[in-house]
Amino acid sequence: MESVNELVDYLRALRAAVTPADVGLPDYGARRVPGLRRDEVALLAGVSTDYYIRLEQGRERHPSEQVLRAIAGAVRLDAAAADHLFRLGLSVFGTAAAVRTVAPELLRLMDGMREVPAFVVGAAQDVLAANAMARELYSGFACYDNLLHMIFLDPYAREFYADWDHAARIAVGNLRAAASQFPQDERIEQAVGGLSVRSPAFAGLWARYEVRPRTHEDKHFRHPRVGELRLHFEALAVTSAPGQHLSVYSADPGSASADSLVLLGRLSEQEAALADQANPAEKGKFRS
Repeated sequence: MESVNELVDYLRALRAAVTPADVGLPDYGARRVPGLRRDEVALLAGVSTDYYIRLEQGRERHPSEQVLRAIAGAVRLDAAAADHLFRLGLSVFGTAAAVRTVAPELLRLMDGMREVPAFVVGAAQDVLAANAMARELYSGFACYDNLLHMIFLDPYAREFYADWDHAARIAVGNLRAAASQFPQDERIEQAVGGLSVRSPAFAGLWARYEVRPRTHEDKHFRHPRVGELRLHFEALAVTSAPGQHLSVYSADPGSASADSLVLLGRLSEQEAALADQANPAEKGKFRS
């Protein structure tokens, strides 16, 4: 029943997000509902209006793959959003659980990346481990624990992210993609529930049902100690640990941001040295 309700909500959100002009239909003025009407989606998908209404109301619970593909094409879904629709409509949910423990081998690999910020995130966007440069990059936040909490609940985020709106939208779309892959993950449910209550901005974006797995993009940060950073982001899936991604930032060689990364590395070394002096027993150990 839960997957049926999610399919209903998703179909309604998809329909509301598409205008007649987006799909080449005439628009005859004011509409009672945003986006397309149900009969318009049915027409574009090549199904009867009655069938589509029953599907959107949850009375038709077993749509075929052919019907779902037709609907995906009708509302112009990209590959990630279409995959989410198939998972809901066909109840094709992965059985693997998201893994939260970072393997020692991955910790050693990441700690050896001394010239770039690198960190491991879980399905719910928890920061599971980070190297020294990543900790320095995000040092202005009160807590370096969960990327969504940092973006939506820490006021510093609006200073750190040059385009906070874009960062927020991408982060929520990435969480929606993870929720599709791990539909019964308790940590994701906790993150969604807590943020929905504490952040109206998150709740509004979550209700848009955008599915955007984040694999790579260019980022623009404002760091309090090294200034502006324009970095390229890559998220590498950890195949041995479902739900985990190794996230790495890099800069164009010879750019101002590359110079800033060098400075960031020096600052991280200084912080590590101070931490070792304060806690000699921890010297040489990896810090998550």
